[in-house]
Amino acid sequence: MISAKHLSLLLAPLLAMPAAALADASRPGAAEGVGEAGEAWAFKLTPSYYATTNQHSASDLNLRANSGMHALWLGHYRRGTEFEQTRAGYELTLETEYARLIPSLQLATHGFAGTAVNLEIGTTIHALLGYGRTNARDYYNLNFDPNDSVVYGVGARPTAGTSLSLYTVKDNRLHTEQAITHLVARAQWADRQRLTVDLFEKSGRESEEAPKFSGRGISITYDHRDLFVRLARDHKVNFSAENQSRISVGLRF
Repeated sequence: MISAKHLSLLLAPLLAMPAAALADASRPGAAEGVGEAGEAWAFKLTPSYYATTNQHSASDLNLRANSGMHALWLGHYRRGTEFEQTRAGYELTLETEYARLIPSLQLATHGFAGTAVNLEIGTTIHALLGYGRTNARDYYNLNFDPNDSVVYGVGARPTAGTSLSLYTVKDNRLHTEQAITHLVARAQWADRQRLTVDLFEKSGRESEEAPKFSGRGISITYDHRDLFVRLARDHKVNFSAENQSRISVGLRF
């Protein structure tokens, strides 16, 4: 089992890198603030609260930082006295004029390890492709998509400051029939304001033997300068029988 102490030892050499960044990227287009190597570190602290039917409430604290093309993150999730988990990860964003490749690695207590790679090909209109694998150890899934999966979709940047993407994340390993489709719209305007709306629809099983559920949800994020708030409602969260409401607030510094 990977302990929190071991995770901190793992992060120490990464934090010493001259151009690294903390980020929590698991979806197409998740990298943000990617710039030139040697840029100053930029941090993002996000506390979250989760209210789930027939379960104890849960909280999560996630720290991200970015500088150039590197990314790191460190987070801790806790649900009452039932379950808690510390996680850490690293991500690298490689870009050309016509493509963006994002490989990532995540480790967590309870022995969890996972990796993913996402690819964006194109400019104004672009294809979205991805692949993820884990060691299938205990993990509370905070991206709410299948982790052992393939990703396919399309995106567009119709005007400056706006983007649209439609993509599906689908299990391709654990025989759960999990699939979730996202429609994401982003608009940015003056004074460093941004609105992001993520509509999603899903179907699948929590495990191979579990009953199959279908559900849908919405996540809305509003950014104003260095502050942001995110509200989400998720029916059949993580392909279970339960529904969940989420609120996150954050500070960039």
